[in-house]
Amino acid sequence: MSLAFLAGASFLAGINQAAAIEAGPAAEPAVIYADQPAQRPVRTAYAERANMGGGFIEFLFGEGPSQGGRYQAQPSYEPRRALLPPMGPEQAMRRQEDVSEPARPAFDPKYEKQLVEYHGKEGPGTIVVDTPNKFLFLVQGDGKALRYGIGVGRPGFTWSGVKTISAKKEWPAWTPPPEMLARRPDLPRHMEGGPQNPLGARAMYLGSSLYRIHGSNEPWTIGTNVSSGCIRMRNDDVIDLYGRVSVGAKVVVI
Repeated sequence: MSLAFLAGASFLAGINQAAAIEAGPAAEPAVIYADQPAQRPVRTAYAERANMGGGFIEFLFGEGPSQGGRYQAQPSYEPRRALLPPMGPEQAMRRQEDVSEPARPAFDPKYEKQLVEYHGKEGPGTIVVDTPNKFLFLVQGDGKALRYGIGVGRPGFTWSGVKTISAKKEWPAWTPPPEMLARRPDLPRHMEGGPQNPLGARAMYLGSSLYRIHGSNEPWTIGTNVSSGCIRMRNDDVIDLYGRVSVGAKVVVI
């Protein structure tokens, strides 16, 4: 009886000691001070791995060695890009011309704007269009002229004569004439001005005719027979010429 009583007392003492160790002192609460940077929340996604029995089977069908039975996926916090302001017509025009088009021929450097000798009879301020050689000259005086590369009429659409600039327009709208619509019924009936407009950035109207000196969004056509009689220039060149001539200027087409 005494032995049983002693054994029971020892057993109860062991339980009380284990409970005291298990409980232990309470963990101190975390303290966040005002000068500490705030921590961003991190969302965590877990995917439990299937129990494939371990060993060689898990090696074959699993995704590598066991990593404790689950993985963590943390989202990235990237700053959002600020929206860019809309481009103006001339910015859009330059971006469009800068885009390389492997299927198009390269622009021939001989059609770049340059100051050349001029020994013709026309006076300063006159525009001379050399249709066969695809050049437009703006006579400067003192035996000089600014020369630009141009695109001219296709066979059957070339012409010659003397005209004057009757009007100037920036980013002109385009309404194909009835004769053109008869040949090309797929064309739009009207198109507002802008980088996609076939008249380009500027237009100078020649007398009462349907012909114009105008820009183009197809710079690879400069130096070719391409139009229905109009004289087309690169947009940068037509902007330059537009700023140098006035309404009433003489235009000689040869």
